[in-house]
Amino acid sequence: MVDEQNWLSLPEVAEATDLQLRTVRGYLRDRVLVATRRGENNALAVPEGFLVPGEETGTLIVLPSLRGTITMLADSGYGDDEIVDWLLRENDELGATPLANLRDGRTHAVRRAAQALAF
Repeated sequence: MVDEQNWLSLPEVAEATDLQLRTVRGYLRDRVLVATRRGENNALAVPEGFLVPGEETGTLIVLPSLRGTITMLADSGYGDDEIVDWLLRENDELGATPLANLRDGRTHAVRRAAQALAF
């Protein structure tokens, strides 16, 4: 797994997004967000790059294009750890990581690359 990312615990995600912790856990359940276990406590963590600035100054939201991409990867048989790994790993077809492409608005290119994984 790519490790150059800053990682946020679920309480840190809740604080950064100004959401309640139960809402963040609901996001995991509903596949709006995906996390992986990390660190000495084996706690769930989310790459900081999954969050982007919201409309209000100083607030963060979950990257909107993440949910559909997570769904595509899950439908292709990927587990949460594999989804996080794929999103953070350099992709030759995309010329950068899928996450960097999503953050740059290249959602269709990322989804084409994800769709190819199903075959």
